[in-house]
Amino acid sequence: MKLLSIDTSNYSLGVALLDGNQVIGEYITNIKKNHSVRVMPAIEALMKDCDVKPSDLSKIVVAKGPGSYTGVRIGVTIAKTLAWTLNIPLTGVSSLEVLAASAGRYFEGVISPVFDARRGQIYTGLYQFSEGNLITKNKDQLVLSKDWAAELKERSDKVLFIGNDLPLHRKTFEEIIGTQAVFAEITEHNPRPAELALLGRDKEAEDIHSFVPNYIRLAEAEANWIKANKEKIRK
Repeated sequence: MKLLSIDTSNYSLGVALLDGNQVIGEYITNIKKNHSVRVMPAIEALMKDCDVKPSDLSKIVVAKGPGSYTGVRIGVTIAKTLAWTLNIPLTGVSSLEVLAASAGRYFEGVISPVFDARRGQIYTGLYQFSEGNLITKNKDQLVLSKDWAAELKERSDKVLFIGNDLPLHRKTFEEIIGTQAVFAEITEHNPRPAELALLGRDKEAEDIHSFVPNYIRLAEAEANWIKANKEKIRK
């Protein structure tokens, strides 16, 4: 059973191939370049290097957000197209869940993956590994980093913070949580597409046509349009 995983939900671009219990290939970059022109060549190069043909694939797994609106759309669109064309299952996995799995497998406390959402806000959730399985303790959400830190301070366990956007909010966590906060090393901040493949391997398939990204909130332009056209929409 060969799975292809795709993550373009943030600056990091990742694709991986999982064959049963073996990661046979993984590609990751963390640069500010357009995913729309890079992701398909990355997939093609990885599959070629691993001697995997499209017809060999049995499932597509994609990071479904939250994250960059454009990035999430790109990954989901490509994943849906591949799954539909190849007539194979498609599974979506939370982008935050992927990040939590990428470094917290042997951490004894809880894991808080962090994506910056501007204006002091973050996308985050709370996860914990239990007997090798990643458990969601608090669902993915949009929240002010200071409010999230205050909520976590009420807990007794250590909190592992992880993500490339962590430096933007680290001071807030340090000031409010103190020694309860643990910060992942810089080598652990990129979401691992191999972890994405593993997480999605045993999850149920989505309906390809109705599957949509999980943005958590509307893009600012969309929200402003709805606000400006509220009366028209009601009519």
